[in-house]
Amino acid sequence: MKSLKEILYKVAIEAVKGSTEVNINKIDFDSRKIASGDAFVAIRGALANGHDYIETAVNNGAVAVICDVFPKNIQPDVTYILVKDTNAALAFMASNYYDNPSQNLKLVGITGTNGKTTIASLLFQLFKKAGYKVGLLSTVKNVVDEVEYKSLLTTSDSLTINKFLREMNDVGVEYCFMEVSSHGVAQKRTEGLQFAGGVFTNLSHDHLDYHKTFAEYRDVKKSFFDHLPKNAFALVNIDDKNGLVMLQNTQAKKLTYALKTYSDYKAQILENQLSGLLMKINGQEVWVRLIGTFNAYNLLAIFGTAVQLGLEEIEVLRLLSELESVSGRFQFIISEGNITAIVDYAHTPDALENVLNTINDIRTKNEQLISIVGCGGDRDKTKRPLMANIASTLSDKAILTSDNPRTENPETIIEEMEKGVEAQNYKKTLSIIDRKQAIKTACQLANSGDIILIAGKGHETYQEINGVRHDFDDMKIVTQILQQLNK
Repeated sequence: MKSLKEILYKVAIEAVKGSTEVNINKIDFDSRKIASGDAFVAIRGALANGHDYIETAVNNGAVAVICDVFPKNIQPDVTYILVKDTNAALAFMASNYYDNPSQNLKLVGITGTNGKTTIASLLFQLFKKAGYKVGLLSTVKNVVDEVEYKSLLTTSDSLTINKFLREMNDVGVEYCFMEVSSHGVAQKRTEGLQFAGGVFTNLSHDHLDYHKTFAEYRDVKKSFFDHLPKNAFALVNIDDKNGLVMLQNTQAKKLTYALKTYSDYKAQILENQLSGLLMKINGQEVWVRLIGTFNAYNLLAIFGTAVQLGLEEIEVLRLLSELESVSGRFQFIISEGNITAIVDYAHTPDALENVLNTINDIRTKNEQLISIVGCGGDRDKTKRPLMANIASTLSDKAILTSDNPRTENPETIIEEMEKGVEAQNYKKTLSIIDRKQAIKTACQLANSGDIILIAGKGHETYQEINGVRHDFDDMKIVTQILQQLNK
């Protein structure tokens, strides 16, 4: 239990009605979870406005309400705190409530369109191999040293982040690697956290349903670096034209990595095979089990981050060679019939193009490349024709199918994708609404030596249709189908 005054440290308060000396049991932004002695933070969300539930929270026992507009009904035994931004207030309050746990470990945030999960997960893996207690906050899972928790968001809400960081403190975690999404930054979920470093991967077409313009999307990413402290490092990919933009106003130590440009951390790809990459990083050769140019960038970011956190370069190179690919990121199997099936999370035009180009660089061209691609419902519609265009152009056969339709009609999504297919690619493009049937069709079309890419869902083990999540695992399904076809 802490006093409200203590929990409000660093919160920009505009007005107070009542006393801040009241004791608080816990904080929440869900009125249904409020109990006697709690503080309720009214958040304006995409689907609901917490200010509409202030009375419910008070009736459930809230002794303090944090809001950006005072309610009409003011209760004399409740303290009301007026703030400009309740998202920012929640972030600072969460840090204070959990005793500012980010200050007790080295927290590194990874942001960008593609590569966040791979970099965060492999940094976690690398530091574990180096003998440290490590934490991970990612799209795939959240990990506190040895304990895993399911993850629902790329960047969790402020309370959840600080709760996990507090648990990490309690078990002696020294390093934590965290995916930082543009949504998370825009909604102030990272406010109040003390970062030891930030990494920028790249920027391409994504989330324009939320940010509206590419410039806004870029500037939200940039604001993460703007807020890094002087004693932190900012490591950016300067082969991406937005890399230097990220560094413009940061106070952190500025560092760069690249494959094509002069930089602090530089790499060359010497060999690129389905079995892995032979790279030269800062003059030293290393063989790694990951595949493709996009992973070369990821590995270089990991190398630079690990060195900045104090590991020796030679030791980092040794550990890089031991890393294994992340679930749903260029994860592949080879069937008894010699068909290679690759599952990848690529759900943006840039990511899909990178994966298909990687496969085309590795393959002999004597085999077919069959790609299965979908686009999510209730998300950025402008990328749908682009995704279909890339898939149909860079594949021998392309199957357009469902991803997570959510509340949209999957037929409508596929029709919007089809608009991007150019005339010369019509004959090699199929549309199959049922994703399992699409995967089965690809397997039936494939011959020995062929390659199937199943893109878009990666690590996800569900398909969301009309608010219901149904069990659906691309890797399990393609494995089962290929086994059945070999019988």
